[in-house]
Amino acid sequence: MRLLNLSIIFLLLFSCHSSQPVLKKQIDPYQYEINKKVIATNGAIASAHPLASKVGLMIMQNGGNAFDAVIATQLALAVVYPNAGNIGGGGFMVARLANGETISLDYREMAPGAAHRDMYLDDKGNVIPGLSTLGHLSAGVPGTVAGLFESMKYAKLPFEQLIAPAINLAEKGFVITDSEARGLNNLQPDLKKYNTVSNIFQKEHGWKAGDTLIQRELANTLKRIKDRGAAGFYEGETANLIVAEMKRGKGIISLEDLKNYKAKWRTPHSFTYRGYKVISMPMPSSGGVLLNQMLKMVEPFPLAQYGFHSPEALQLMVEVERRAYADRAEHLGDADFYNVPISVLVNESYLKQRMQDFKAGLASTSEDVKPGKIPMNGSEQTTHISVMDKNGNMVAVTTTLNNSYGSKTIVGGAGFLLNDEMDDFSAKPGVPNIYGALGGEANAIAPGKRMLSAMTPTLVLDNEKPFLVIGTPGGTTIITSVFQTIVNIIDFKLSTEEAVNKPKFHHQWYPDHVDVEPEFPQNARTALERMGYKINQRSPIGRTEVIRILKNGKMEAVADNRGDDSAAGY
Repeated sequence: MRLLNLSIIFLLLFSCHSSQPVLKKQIDPYQYEINKKVIATNGAIASAHPLASKVGLMIMQNGGNAFDAVIATQLALAVVYPNAGNIGGGGFMVARLANGETISLDYREMAPGAAHRDMYLDDKGNVIPGLSTLGHLSAGVPGTVAGLFESMKYAKLPFEQLIAPAINLAEKGFVITDSEARGLNNLQPDLKKYNTVSNIFQKEHGWKAGDTLIQRELANTLKRIKDRGAAGFYEGETANLIVAEMKRGKGIISLEDLKNYKAKWRTPHSFTYRGYKVISMPMPSSGGVLLNQMLKMVEPFPLAQYGFHSPEALQLMVEVERRAYADRAEHLGDADFYNVPISVLVNESYLKQRMQDFKAGLASTSEDVKPGKIPMNGSEQTTHISVMDKNGNMVAVTTTLNNSYGSKTIVGGAGFLLNDEMDDFSAKPGVPNIYGALGGEANAIAPGKRMLSAMTPTLVLDNEKPFLVIGTPGGTTIITSVFQTIVNIIDFKLSTEEAVNKPKFHHQWYPDHVDVEPEFPQNARTALERMGYKINQRSPIGRTEVIRILKNGKMEAVADNRGDDSAAGY
């Protein structure tokens, strides 16, 4: 009865909240379910949280397109999925319009103006543990809000209508899941350590599934964005709260940094694989380039003949991952600051040369496999949204705070978490970041520079027609998960559910071992070990969201089993 009464109250408050046209369809934040798969005709969405997916669906049912849905879903995730959904982080969008035009938007975080190359080193030149990953100094200038407003160029509905569900979810609350309760409980020690004022996430006796999370400070921050647009975040009261938080915690983001932040339109990174067209994110994401490298390195081999999880296929895929990540460490960084040799890195002759030392049945070592030689002239917490509408607009968006709950620092009085994306720079060339990834001079810290990312929002076309919308969180495992999911569908002919949920593996050059999920088959592990590979069992890899166009033209949306991810459609 309590839940029913709360639901009625919520819906009444929702309908009275805004002077904007009332949304015809509503959601219930107190009683909801997770759907792992839907078949839809008019629109489909998959995201990290069922309420966020329901918001995106509701927006499309009320006349919005895929861009309206993805904007509203990102805002909802900032409320209902605080460990990765955000307004204090950044992200990337890759999209294909109904008219066939492809676009990509970069709203990656930036290094503050006071940042410098050696800011995380002690007086002996050694990296200070935790300084780039926890607390105020680890935060880059957030880009998400700027990205949302740039995305409005392709939306149909007014922004006030798109942000209204998020405001209500923050102001009136929603019921948290068991996994969310566990996450918030695990966060309690860090909340005490890295925050200068108390916040709504702190709870003395702990959170439990079914508790209602109300975030009034965040609701007020969202209202300022609704009323003033991007300036409601990057200037005025919210900006002042961010800077005040920085001063209390010895951070370095300034009012000037916030006011000067700009999202940037980029040219998507496109290539073909076995006749399909793949459209992904360009620099400063390493995703598009590495996905290109890996798919092109396996293309000459008969993967379908080898078979899914066969020793031959697994070894080949591990070795191309090794070579791609070696190149990432040496050659990739923000192309606005560093001359990234992209055309060489994805050249088929270069990739063929990279595979010359591949030996079937015998593991190589990362010590022996160096980055390719280039001529001189030449999150883990993130969250992904896949959306497609009835007109054929395809949108893939990946956003992040970097680590789970970012820097663990909430902006006092504003109610949102800040990212810890500064760790995605090379704090010191040759020293691994929180994900074990190495970086070099190309990704060194500089004021105004965007840190290298692994986020890989991706679209796939079949005969120039929509086929896949795909992406995942997972730090450096993002690219290998997207790579494997594409290969699972195109080469191994797996169903979408199998392609998403079957056990995945990961290799990133260093550390020199192959990560596998707990469910990874023992016979496959044994086969790799016999070739000379070291196997490391780890926690689940990624949370992939896929929309696939079926042969009958309908949309199949599949959300990953690894979390509370949920699909919706109509």
